[in-house]
Amino acid sequence: MFGTEFLIVALACVIACSCIGLVFYLMRVFGTLRGKVEALTVLVKEGDKHREALAREVQELRSGIIGVGRRVMEFDKKLQSQDARLDEVGTGQQDPQSRLYSRAMKMVELGAGIEELVAECELPRAEAELLIRLHRKPA
Repeated sequence: MFGTEFLIVALACVIACSCIGLVFYLMRVFGTLRGKVEALTVLVKEGDKHREALAREVQELRSGIIGVGRRVMEFDKKLQSQDARLDEVGTGQQDPQSRLYSRAMKMVELGAGIEELVAECELPRAEAELLIRLHRKPA
């Protein structure tokens, strides 16, 4: 009996020592993991701050783009308005002399001669010759 009691006590000591060793090992692993968790927490907080800063920048850019878009639309309206005014000035309010010369240049482009220009547009002969020299397409 003495032998079995000794074996039981020895086995209990081995188990107790193993448990104590396991507890120390687990404490060291837990400490390492705690350090890693703290480092990751710091990284996550920095990432959140960076994300918030980027979100603010994106919002500022959106606001700026909206403002630029509005200005572009305003400029487009102004440009269309000025185009309409130019069309009015170009077609409806030309002086008769300018229309006469426009018609004469068109006739020259179509192949009209000096006599035709003098008769149709009531131009002096010298002006008709000049128009033909300036606007006739070379053959």
